[in-house]
Amino acid sequence: MSDFIVSARKYRPKDFDSVIGQNSITLTLKNAIKSDQLAQSFLFCGPRGVGKTSCARILAKTINCDSISDNIEACNECVSCKSFNESASFNVHELDAASNNSVDDIRNLVDQVRFAPQVGKYNIYIIDEVHMLSTSAFNAFLKTLEEPPKHAKFILATTEKNKIIPTILSRCQIFDFKRVLVNEIADHLDFVANSEGVTAEKEALYLIAQKADGAMRDSLSLFDRLISFSEKNLTYRDVVEHLNILDYDYYFKVTDLLLKNDIYQLFNIYNEILENGFDGHHFINGLANHLRDLLVSKDESTIPLLEKGEKLESRYLDQSKKCELDFLLSALDLCNECDVQYKTTNNQRLLVELALMRISSIGFDNDQKKKNKSFVVSINDQKR
Repeated sequence: MSDFIVSARKYRPKDFDSVIGQNSITLTLKNAIKSDQLAQSFLFCGPRGVGKTSCARILAKTINCDSISDNIEACNECVSCKSFNESASFNVHELDAASNNSVDDIRNLVDQVRFAPQVGKYNIYIIDEVHMLSTSAFNAFLKTLEEPPKHAKFILATTEKNKIIPTILSRCQIFDFKRVLVNEIADHLDFVANSEGVTAEKEALYLIAQKADGAMRDSLSLFDRLISFSEKNLTYRDVVEHLNILDYDYYFKVTDLLLKNDIYQLFNIYNEILENGFDGHHFINGLANHLRDLLVSKDESTIPLLEKGEKLESRYLDQSKKCELDFLLSALDLCNECDVQYKTTNNQRLLVELALMRISSIGFDNDQKKKNKSFVVSINDQKR
């Protein structure tokens, strides 16, 4: 049988320093361990795939380590660390609240809390997806969570903090995990690619990072899937093709045609997009994002907000010079208007085409219309 391990597991963080994108949280936890001021219960909340459960395991491993390093990391040499690394620790108990959400499950956990640890200082209870507990299970958990024995620590993890009752929240030290930045995901994917002997274009990694929407685990899953497809030579074209993404080239072409007021070519390229299986709503939202990126490219202070590779960033800077600020602001307003109306209109194709005509008409007055024989639709006329 194959011994293949998916990248999300193989490159899962094993210490605080290897956690990506959560520096403030890992620093706070390390300082709490260093000063011996650990709370009895923690609540890690935030989007999926950003390191909540990984941080819970790292914290559990570190506070039971017999020889914590000066950098507040586990030694990986003591009995407690070795048993944890081998998934044989009797001190760390993980419970999936999605499948163990009844009162009886919580009562069994409460009964276990009384017993002191065999090795190390603490018994640690990690409860994942804690928002899935029933109301009665939450109530059965309250007293133990408020006054647990000194040897017990609770680490709760959830993607939906709003579903946890206030009485539980008030008993926990809350840590809000944030989405991982595109640049951070792309850099980590580059590290994984180099470790796995994969040749990958920077633009391809940035595209995967953007598709992951801030979730490191999702990006690694996509990476594995694409490597199988591309046979360890990952290109931007491969990512676009395999993930069926409406790539930047289309939006650069559409923007050039909008600036030229070339309505007929706009209709043709929009028809091509529809024939490739993309719907108008996806296209108009993508165009709005493209215009937004052109807007932030017009000032040096906002260029870092692009979160694109070097080649793509250069293309945005070049095209942004052709676009007036008034054009971008008006175009964004029209894209937003089209987005709002899209689901309620009976003729969605016409709505998008009309939006394209109105955007291309921005800045074209009557003299230009006569001179260039341009196709002009007045924004004001459309609003009457």
